[in-house]
Amino acid sequence: MRIVARLDIKNAHVIKGIHLEGLRKVGAPGALAARYYREGIDEFVLMDAVASLYGRNNLFDVVEAACREVFVPLTLGGGLRSLADIERALGAGADKVAINTQAHKTPDLVREAARLFGSQCIVGSIEAKRKNGGWEAYVDNGREPTGRDALEWMARLQDQGAGEILLTSVDQEGTRRGLDTSLAARAAERAQVPVVLSGGAGTVEQIVAAAGTGVDGIALASVLHYATVSVAQVKAALAAAGVKVRS
Repeated sequence: MRIVARLDIKNAHVIKGIHLEGLRKVGAPGALAARYYREGIDEFVLMDAVASLYGRNNLFDVVEAACREVFVPLTLGGGLRSLADIERALGAGADKVAINTQAHKTPDLVREAARLFGSQCIVGSIEAKRKNGGWEAYVDNGREPTGRDALEWMARLQDQGAGEILLTSVDQEGTRRGLDTSLAARAAERAQVPVVLSGGAGTVEQIVAAAGTGVDGIALASVLHYATVSVAQVKAALAAAGVKVRS
């Protein structure tokens, strides 16, 4: 089980909201990344929260700076629209890139990216909202519906060559009321690649419950940013529950 720190960034500040909206500043990316790295975080996800507004990712400098201070895998997402964008992200030091909106707009992007850079570098990012007993895939930071079933879209991303899935519950995101374990279990059951679940963690008990669904990683934001729990507490609780975690 991987514990991933998720940093949603706007204008050089880490921000946090509820349902990906109502964003407020919570700290500087470099300072938070360094803190979580010292605490033993396994990976980072850096997401440009306003990429759709500017039409591009603005975090390449942030990635370069982070890579000088932290030495665990780092995924960059938001506003990556072309193979050239992906190449630039990887060149800046990202180990993986997360693609959501453009994968819907350009169906061959994931396939071509996986072919050129390797599936291990390509993360299919899915923003899922509950609908009619299932989940619909959304884009543009959870604002725009696609009309696609989220789990069917996950299967398609796998077929196209995505080597990992970042699955965000928009319904739970930022609420700290618990992760969507139903979504996680359904996704883990169908997934042929690792799944990292994001959205809703508020306590170590909720994180342990989500770990029991079969996902391969859990992304944490609010609980770390507001020091509700520490990485060490999360890993200790998971280990006590019999979940294998990285030391």
